[in-house]
Amino acid sequence: MNGAWAIALLLMQMQGTFRLPHEPPPERFGVVLIDRATNGTDTKAVSFSHATHRVRYTCRVCHLELDFAFKRNTTEITEAANRNKQFCGACHDTSKDCEKCHVGEPKAESLTRFGDLPRAARGNRVDWSAALASGMIKPAASLTKDFEPLTLDKTLSLEAEWTFVPPATFPHAEHVRWLDCANCHPDIFNVKKKTTPHFSMRFALAGQFCGVCHLNVAFPLHDCKRCHPTMENAPMQ
Repeated sequence: MNGAWAIALLLMQMQGTFRLPHEPPPERFGVVLIDRATNGTDTKAVSFSHATHRVRYTCRVCHLELDFAFKRNTTEITEAANRNKQFCGACHDTSKDCEKCHVGEPKAESLTRFGDLPRAARGNRVDWSAALASGMIKPAASLTKDFEPLTLDKTLSLEAEWTFVPPATFPHAEHVRWLDCANCHPDIFNVKKKTTPHFSMRFALAGQFCGVCHLNVAFPLHDCKRCHPTMENAPMQ
């Protein structure tokens, strides 16, 4: 394999088969601007930090129990809903300290507060899965006390479309620590292996499939070896 696949990958990017997107700086990675309801008004948009919330709650809490969509600005968050204990209001008193969240632009984070956590090469430079597995962070998996966490220790080997690219591995165990099966199945992925149409890097880089999370929130798709562990000389753009 060596560097042959890397040369082919570069050629595909040059030909427009797919192109790795620009990666935001570490202090902005995972910071999302929510402006669906504020755009065109005098109210400033909300800057939402995934990292700040990730140390307290797993992804399933917001994206399943509180019904936040994965795609930015598609959840119909309103002040009335918040005050009715929905969405942000499930945890926050949104009638106070409005300017803490309504800052008008994505707010850069101080990464020094995560200095003791395992490091990663990309994203915001924190290996969140390693931090969770080691017990260095202990985010709540539910807002209810009687919740029983899922366990599924099944790793899939996913053959690539191109012969020069080694298989990707998908560890269910790491994902169910953060998510619920219903977050991915059946809307994003079919349950049965190799039955999801159009599952390829081109679509993932367009924000579908793995790209729903692994573009601007979870570790980015630029970190090829995280999914293709036997890949050599992975390009680090």
